[in-house]
Amino acid sequence: MRLRKPRIAPVDETDFTPELREILPSRPDGGRLLNIFTTLARYPKLLKRWLVFAGHVLGKSKLEPRARELLILRTGFLCRAEYEWAHHVVIARGVGFTEEEIRRVALGPEAPGWEPFDAMLLRAADELHDDQMITDGTWAGLSQKYGTEELMDVVFTVGEYTLVSMALNAFGVQPEEGLEGFPP
Repeated sequence: MRLRKPRIAPVDETDFTPELREILPSRPDGGRLLNIFTTLARYPKLLKRWLVFAGHVLGKSKLEPRARELLILRTGFLCRAEYEWAHHVVIARGVGFTEEEIRRVALGPEAPGWEPFDAMLLRAADELHDDQMITDGTWAGLSQKYGTEELMDVVFTVGEYTLVSMALNAFGVQPEEGLEGFPP
């Protein structure tokens, strides 16, 4: 179920306090800040601390962008977070995903066509979502390519985007104009 209007309204950027302007400076291109940020701006102290962790997961983790986006898209889909899905479809395209791969993420790790390691990443997202655990077999498969830090980043990426998906869904954060939702 997706809420069709916000439960927590975003803060209009013209109403930003000096504290919020420090936490969320204007975009260099002059565009509007995303609704996720202007909604979380209702709680500046939380926003400031969350941005540090979210920044690590999205931009500073040891995972290559393709792996990160597989995990994020699958988690957003499993959590039914259309806002998250829509934004990360754009990012996934930017790191080389095909339209077919994006559609296939919704079908999961057993869908035909995945490279074995991509399927392993999707399986890890499914297992974490379903059981809050990665099975020994999936862990062993990931460990053939990943060291400790990458393995930790897999778990924290799925965890971060589960948390974000819950917040987006519960707060009713609305997708920006022009973004597409889940595949049919």
